[in-house]
Amino acid sequence: MYALTRATPITCRAVNQRTFQQSIRLYKSTKVDQSAAATESFAKRNPFLFQLGVATGKTAGADLIVQVVAEGKDFTQVDWRRNGIFVVFGFAYLGCFQYWLMVTKFGQWFPTMGRFANLKLADKLKDTAGMLDAGKMVVFDIFVHLPLMYFPTYYAVKEFVVGETWNPLDWIQDGVTKYKNNAKDDLAAMVKLWVPSDCIQFVLPVHIRMPFRHIVSFFWTAYVSFTRGSVESEDAERLG
Repeated sequence: MYALTRATPITCRAVNQRTFQQSIRLYKSTKVDQSAAATESFAKRNPFLFQLGVATGKTAGADLIVQVVAEGKDFTQVDWRRNGIFVVFGFAYLGCFQYWLMVTKFGQWFPTMGRFANLKLADKLKDTAGMLDAGKMVVFDIFVHLPLMYFPTYYAVKEFVVGETWNPLDWIQDGVTKYKNNAKDDLAAMVKLWVPSDCIQFVLPVHIRMPFRHIVSFFWTAYVSFTRGSVESEDAERLG
């Protein structure tokens, strides 16, 4: 009886400690679930604003990571003009124009998009018209959007940020010239990443499509930052 009496407080403390730890884990799990649910709810209610924030933040963040991690700079050496290219491009093109193109216009051009997006995967595989429209979206993105819109715009935005002229025609002309010089490598890398990614993107629910694209685009942006982001020597000389 004495031994049992002595052991009881220790046993109670152990039980209380386990209960406390379980409560903490449950609290954290609940908070994570609530945060995830709130994020998903916001994305559904405000798809444009949600993906706009993701597009701008991930584009600037990818360039910063490349500069600091891959190129070994500290924050005092970060090229903020270069980062500004990605902020402007992420907000205006990826966040605004690309949403208008891939959600608003695609919904008009490919009429099965909304219905097809809401089907279960097994039902999507049986929906010939929806699969055909999804394939058309992939083809449009790879053969029209990326080579004829995305890259020319990126290079023009770069000229806008680092160039010395305020003439939009000069931004376009100089940007297109640099794009032509890099087109072979740029387009080869584009096909390797975006063909498989598009095949997934265009079967997802509509409110998830653009955030998914921005997540994939994080790695694409890192590639563009590493290979095309730095200010060329003549631009650096112009900027002093």
